[in-house]
Amino acid sequence: MSRDAPPIPDLRRLTRHDIPVLMPVEREAYPDPWTQGMFRQETVNQSSHFYVGYEGESLIVYGGFWLVLEEAHLTKVTVRADRRGEGLGRALMVFLLDEARRLGATTVRLEVRESNLPAQRLYRTLGFRKVGVRKGYYTRSQENAVVMVLDWTPL
Repeated sequence: MSRDAPPIPDLRRLTRHDIPVLMPVEREAYPDPWTQGMFRQETVNQSSHFYVGYEGESLIVYGGFWLVLEEAHLTKVTVRADRRGEGLGRALMVFLLDEARRLGATTVRLEVRESNLPAQRLYRTLGFRKVGVRKGYYTRSQENAVVMVLDWTPL
């Protein structure tokens, strides 16, 4: 499993002030974008571990997970469109996986669009395996979600 990834400068926890900055990226990246309210909830949800990455004043990545007992559920991994293909998605994933493991996760679960083959390839290189499909998971598009899991032995 290759974990080589470029560093993401200024990676930090999401705050309310980041939400207006990330909303245009969210709307561009997803046919079923989260709302501002959903992101606000991430700033107060005790189970949420959500991060944003900037270069200077420019948001380039964001993502996070919910940690419930020993399971991390990956909720978002987003790279701004003009920065895709640079390894930033891998870097964010490595950070999120390391953080989840540090906090005690022994399993990481995620859903990914069935059509998002580049993301599925990335997840497989990080040790995830496909465990199922959720039919019509994405509300607007009715696209299926592939469910993937990564299991670790406890530290």
